[in-house]
Order: sequence, then structure tokens, then C-alpha cells
Amino acid sequence: MASAELQGKYQKLAQEYSKLRAQNQVLKKGVVDEQANSAALKEQLKMKDQSLRKLQQEMDSLTFRNLQLAKRVELLQDELALSEPRGKKNKKSGESSSQLSQEQKSVFDEDLQKKIEENERLHIQFFEADEQHKHVEAELRSRLATLETEAAQHQAVVDGLTRKYMETIEKLQNDKAKLEVKSQTLEKEAKECRLRTEECQLQLKNLHEDLSGRLEESLSIINEKVPFNDTKYSQYNALNVPLHNRRHQLKMRDIAGQALAFVQDLVTALLNFHTYTEQRIQIFPVDSAIDTISPLNQKFSQYLHENASYVRPLEEGMLHLFESITEDTVTVLETTVKLKTFSEHLTSYIRFLRKILPYQLKSLEEECESSLCTSALRARNLELSQDMKKMTAVFEKLQTYIALLALPSTEPDGLLQTNYSSVLTNVGAALHGFHDVMKDISKHYSQKATIEHELPTATQKLVTTNDCILSSVVALTNGAGKIASFFSNNLDYFIASLSYGPKAASGFISPLSAECMLQYKKKAATYMRSLRKPLLESVPYEEALANRRILLSSTESREGLAQQVQQSLEKISKLEQEKEHWMLEAQLAKIKLEKENQRIADKLKSTSSGQLVGLAQENAAVSNAAGQDEATAKAVSEPIQSTSLVPDVESREDLIKNHYMARIVELTSQLQLADSKSVHFYAECRALSKRLALAEKSKEALTEEMKLASQNISRLQDELTTTKRSYEDQLSMMSDHLCSMNETLSKQREEIDTLKMSSKGNSKKNKSR
Repeated sequence: MASAELQGKYQKLAQEYSKLRAQNQVLKKGVVDEQANSAALKEQLKMKDQSLRKLQQEMDSLTFRNLQLAKRVELLQDELALSEPRGKKNKKSGESSSQLSQEQKSVFDEDLQKKIEENERLHIQFFEADEQHKHVEAELRSRLATLETEAAQHQAVVDGLTRKYMETIEKLQNDKAKLEVKSQTLEKEAKECRLRTEECQLQLKNLHEDLSGRLEESLSIINEKVPFNDTKYSQYNALNVPLHNRRHQLKMRDIAGQALAFVQDLVTALLNFHTYTEQRIQIFPVDSAIDTISPLNQKFSQYLHENASYVRPLEEGMLHLFESITEDTVTVLETTVKLKTFSEHLTSYIRFLRKILPYQLKSLEEECESSLCTSALRARNLELSQDMKKMTAVFEKLQTYIALLALPSTEPDGLLQTNYSSVLTNVGAALHGFHDVMKDISKHYSQKATIEHELPTATQKLVTTNDCILSSVVALTNGAGKIASFFSNNLDYFIASLSYGPKAASGFISPLSAECMLQYKKKAATYMRSLRKPLLESVPYEEALANRRILLSSTESREGLAQQVQQSLEKISKLEQEKEHWMLEAQLAKIKLEKENQRIADKLKSTSSGQLVGLAQENAAVSNAAGQDEATAKAVSEPIQSTSLVPDVESREDLIKNHYMARIVELTSQLQLADSKSVHFYAECRALSKRLALAEKSKEALTEEMKLASQNISRLQDELTTTKRSYEDQLSMMSDHLCSMNETLSKQREEIDTLKMSSKGNSKKNKSR
């Protein structure tokens, strides 16, 4: 990359140099032409100077001659003036002299005439020479001015070229330094890139091997452990537990909480509206405290009195729906079972509205038939009757869509998943229609209340009741507007959240599958909690590296350990054989001891019965001790002191036997210790030899790597020297070119300086002339 950039820059510099060289040749030719023109002008100027000098000399001689002639003319005139009076006196006497003077006068006149003509001719020649000199001087001055302007232009061009050459030289030097730095950085980057490529190739190879191994393992696991693909069939996939989206659940709970608050406000406003409507029926048009109201209004009041039993369940159903949405559940239409309860409570409230609607319309008709009702009030009542019909219709429409949304949790075939979004959109439209109807009711009822307040029979009780009804209607309008805007703002989220379910499927098939999925989700959560254990502390990396060789040596010394185990097993088998041998010897010794005791008992039977009994007891104790020491027949801890009446020879033999037995036990233990130590030392020597062999192998590998590294270093050094040489050759070529350019520029400067000096000298000469 660096060499290509250098070659491109050098080619550009060579092109610029060729252009400048061509311009230099043109400038040289112009300078040579100007030098020839200046030489010709110099020759012409010399010739003109010579002619001018000749004319000047002639002019000087003519002026001198004219002065002489003028003086002579004056002298002649003086003589003539002096000779005239003398001539008068001596006319008669000097006729001959007068004739002579007349002849002289005529000669002088002719001479004077000739001199005058010659002087006139010389004046004309002098004038012509002067005019010609002035004309030549003007031409030369104009020529000199043009030459000076051209010299100035050439000097400006030369200065610009020198400045440009100096800038190019500085630029080339800077480029040279930058390129050197860049070449060094590129060499470093090339080295790093080589190392990175090697590392990446190793990593790619390792990753390829790892991934291929994992792929084979996963394929084998899939082929062996996965009997069928449960995502292929929607019935099975619906039982899979979807990924738990805690953010989705928290947002759904937050939305349900907001909806619960709006429904509570709406329930409060509906309760107030129905209660205050019941109070108004008792007051207008007939006050129940004064007179009996109509049976229709009595029935209507009775029905309105039951409004709490229909309105309160709406709040309870929404509260149960909010409580069913928790962080651990999966909230979609198939799992919101409590929405069915809310839909049933809304259906019961719709029945209540349908039941009271005819009575409400008839009550308004009775108000219109009353004598107190004006035409404006009658028009307001008709508008309110239409509004009440619209309100009931809007509630019925809203209940229809909510019942459709509650179907997936109970009857999955009642509503297809493709229609979920359209049903939710229609719910939002129904809520906006409810808000519009409540705005009309609020407007019309406020107009009706103002008209009724202007009636002369309006009581304070009626005014207060109308105000309460109007406030409840306003609260209903505000609540309807809030819940409509809330639903429209979250409509996109409701539609998008319907896809929250099993992976690679359209959703849950039936409420039973959704319930099973939730049970599986609880089981999975408990299983994950049971698996959650604190992590063990890992071994530090440095400690693991330090123990690596020990682990290698321990694993490599497995053969030595196996041999040691084999030898120990052989020794154990030998010791078992010796144990059996000594057990047999102990049994024989016991039998001999019993026989000896019997013999001693028979022998000493006559001496005393008490001594024989004691001897028998001692022999029995000895036999019990021998029976206990059968398992450890190799070692005898202490010599047995006999208090029987055996002779001293037998006790001495027992002492000697016990002593040698203890010595044998001690020697066998020492022998076993020495064998174990020798086996241990042999294993250590074997491990050390193997470690030494591994170290030699690693040393050989490191020497090979070092050789390769030294070869790479030498190769890189050779490449670096070659690149340096190429750069130095190119830089020397550039420096030679620059030196030649500097020489040509110096020559041009000298020529221009000579031209300047010659032009200045010519200008000075012309000025002096």
C-alpha cells in the first residue's frame, strides 16, 4: 500500500516536473529572444549615439563659425559706419578708394549671403537631426518601458516559479517524512495484522472444531432424546411455557390498575346519577311529601332504588380482574378468566338499564304532559329521551364486544384470533360513542335545569337535586372521556400484546391448554428455584497454571502408582498367608499348652488342691489371652510373667521367644517402611524423569519456535533494508531532480539579473543623453 502511494505521488511529481521543464524551456527561449532584441537595440543605440555625436560636433562647429561670422559682420559694419563720413569728405579725392570699398562690400555681401544660406541649411539640418533624435529617443524610451514591463513580468514569473519550486521542495520533504513515518507505522501494522491473522486462524480453527463437536453432540441429543417436534403441532405447542416477559406483565398490571381507577370513578358517577334521579322523581313534577306521585314513577323509583346491586358488581369484577394479573402469570385473552365475570356483571347492568328505560321515557312524557312544562322544556325532555335510548344502545354495544373478548378464556371457538384486533378497535369506538352520548346528555340536562330553575314553582330542593344530577352527569362525561382516551392510547399495545404466547404458534388453543401452561410455568419456576445454588469458588488462573505441571506429573505417574498398588496387593497376600501360618502355629501352641497344663495338673495333684486351682485359673487366663491375640499374631507387646510353678528353663525360653518375636515384628515394620519409601522414591524418580522428558520436548519446541522467529526477524529485516534502499534511491533521484531544477533556476536568475543590469544601464544612458 505504501509503495503504491509513493509511486503515485512520484508519478504526479514527475508530471509536474515535466510541465515546469517545458515552461522553463519556453522562458529560456523568450529570454534569448529578448537578449537578441536588446543587443540589436544596443547596436542601434550606439549608431544613433555616433550620428548624434557627429551632428553635435557639426552643430558646435557651425555655432562657432556663426559666432565668428557675426563678429566679423559687426566689425565690417563698424568699419562701414566709420568709412561713410570719411567718404563724404573725400568723394572727390577718393573715387578709386570708393570703388575698392564697393568691390569689398559686394564681396562681403556675397560671402555673407553664402554664410547665411549655409547657416540656414545647417539650422534646418540641426532641426531635422534634433527631431529625429527626439523621435528615436521616444521610440527607445517606449521600447525600454515595454522591456522593463516584460522584465518585471518575467521576474514575477521567475519569482512565482522559485516560490512554487521551494513550496514543492518543502512539500516533498514533508511528504518524505510523513511517508517514512507512515511506512514505519504500516510495517508495525503489517506485523500486528500477521499476528492477528494467525491468532484469528487459530481461533477460527478452534471454533470450527468446537462448533462441529457441539453440532454433532446436539444432533445426537436431538436424534436420541427428542421423540417429536412439539412446535410443529399447535395443540402441543400451546402447552409450551412462553418466555417470561416481566416488563409486559408489569405494564399490563399498571394498565389494569388505571382501568380499575377509571371504572371506580365511573361506578361512583353512575350510582350518584341513578340515586339523584330517584330523588328527582320524588320531587318533580309532584312532590311525594305533599301529594301522591303516579304509580309509574313509584315503580320507576323502586327500580332505581336497586341500582347499587347492579352497579357495584362492575367495580368488584374489575377489581378481581386486576388481582388476577400478576407478575408470575401470562396475560393474554386466553388466560384472563376473570374478564368473563366482569362481562357477566356488565350484562346484568345492561338488563337493569333495559328495565328502567321504558319507565324513564314514560316519566319524561308525564313531565311533558304536566301544566308546568313549557315548550322549551318539552323539547329538552324529548332530546333527553333520545339521549337515554342512545346511552342504553351504547352500553349494549360495549357489552357485546366485551363478551366477545371474554370468549377465548371459556369458549375458544367463539372468537378467532384474526378478529381480536377488530374487536378491540370496536371497543375503543364504543367508548368514544359513550363519551359523545354523555356530552349530549350533559348539555341537554344543563339546559333543562336552567329552564326549570326559572319556573315560579321551582323549589330549593329541586334546584339542589338538579345540580347534583348535573354534577354526576359531568362526572360521567369526564370518566367516559378519560377511559375512551386511555383505551385509544393503549390500543396498539393491546393488539401487539396478543402475540405474547407460545413460540412459533398463533396462540393458545383452548382455556384448558392455557391453564396447563400456567401449571407448567409454576412447576418450571419451582424447579429453577430448586436449582439455584451458590456457585463454588473457582481456582485462580495463576494458581491453576502453577499446579498444571504437578497435575501432569501426577497423571503421568499413574503407571507407577498402579505398580505400587500391585506390589502392595502382593505384600498383603503374603501377609495373609503368614497370618494363616501363625494362626495355625498359635493353635498348635495352644494345644501344647493345654497338654502341658494337663500334665502339670496331673503331676501336682497330690501337693495341694488350692495351688492346683490357682494354676488352672492362670492357665485359663493365658489361653484366653492367646485366643484374643490370634488376629495379631505377628506382634507380641509384652512378655508374659508366669507365676506358676513351671521351672526356670521354660520361663527363660518364653522370654527368649517373646524377645525374638518382638524383634521380628520391629524388623518387619522397618522393612515395610523401607519398601514404602523405596516405592515412593521410585515413583518420584519416574515422575521426575517424565517431567524432564517433557521439559526437553518443550525446550526443543521452543528452540524451533525461536529459530522460526529469528528467521522471520531476519526476513523482516531484509525486507526493511530493501524498502529503505528503494526509498533512499527514490529520494536520491528526487534530490537530483531538485538540484537540477535549482541549477536551472539559478541560471535563469543570473540571466534575469544581467538583463536587469543591462536595462538599467541603458535607461541611465538614455537619461544622461
